[in-house]
Amino acid sequence: MAEEIRAEMVANVMTVSIAEGDTVHDGDALVLLESMKMEIPVLTEAAGTVSSVAVRAGDVVQEGDLIAVVDS
Repeated sequence: MAEEIRAEMVANVMTVSIAEGDTVHDGDALVLLESMKMEIPVLTEAAGTVSSVAVRAGDVVQEGDLIAVVDS
């Protein structure tokens, strides 16, 4: 089963901590977003393998944009 991780707000992507093929655990930070001078980590809610990364550092995401897909 795949978990799609999506942006919850408009923000700048500061860092991407994952790559396709990486194994992640529940609560791992996938990317760090910046909005209004606040840093917001985007966490996974399921353990699995990253099958897709849709953003890179410097991108701007809109609410609902796909950030990554994790296959459990």
